[in-house]
Amino acid sequence: MSRLKLYYAPGACSLADHIALREAGASFDLERVDIRTHTTEHGVDFRTISAKGYVPALILADGQMLTENIAVLDYLATLYPQLAPAGPLGHSRLIEVLAFVSTELHRAFKPMWHGGSERELARAAETVNALLVLLSGGMKGTFLFGQEPTVADFYLFVMLLWAERFDVDVPQPMADLRAHMRKRHAVRAAMTTEGLV
Repeated sequence: MSRLKLYYAPGACSLADHIALREAGASFDLERVDIRTHTTEHGVDFRTISAKGYVPALILADGQMLTENIAVLDYLATLYPQLAPAGPLGHSRLIEVLAFVSTELHRAFKPMWHGGSERELARAAETVNALLVLLSGGMKGTFLFGQEPTVADFYLFVMLLWAERFDVDVPQPMADLRAHMRKRHAVRAAMTTEGLV
C-alpha cells in the first residue's frame, strides 16, 4: 500500500495537515510547492497535479487526491480518531470549528497577505481579534475541545502564527494555546522541516 503524500507550502494552511500527520505518527511523504510559481520542489508544474493550484493536496494511499483544508483535516481526523473530539456530536463540532476557521478567520487575513491599505489592514486586524475572542469563549480546556489538541487546533495554530507575523493582538487563551502548541514535538518537527524555526 502506498503512503500518504502531502503537497505543502511553508507556513501556509497546509502546515495544519503536516502537524496532524506527525501527531498521528503517520507514514507519509512531503513535497514542497512554491505557491507563487506553482512549481514543486522537483520542478513540476503543480497545476498538473492539482488543477486548483494551491495547497494542501493530499494523495491518499489508493492514489486519489483530496484538496481543501477542511476536507483534508476531516479525513485525517477520521483516519486517526485521536485527532478528533469525542462524543456523539464530536464530528459535527469539529466541522463547525473547521468551517469557522476557514471561512471566517482564514479569509480575514487576506488584506494582510495581499498588500491592503493601512485602513484595510487595521480593519482586518480588528476582525481577526474579534473572531479569536469569539472562538476563545468556547474553549473547553487548554485546547479547543479539552486538554488534547485536535485537527481544529492545528488549523487554528497556523492562524495564530499568522496573527503573530502581522502583529495582531490575540486574547490570552489564544496566546496560551499557541505557546502550548509550540512545545509539542510534532509541531516543532513540522515547523523545522518547513524552515519556520
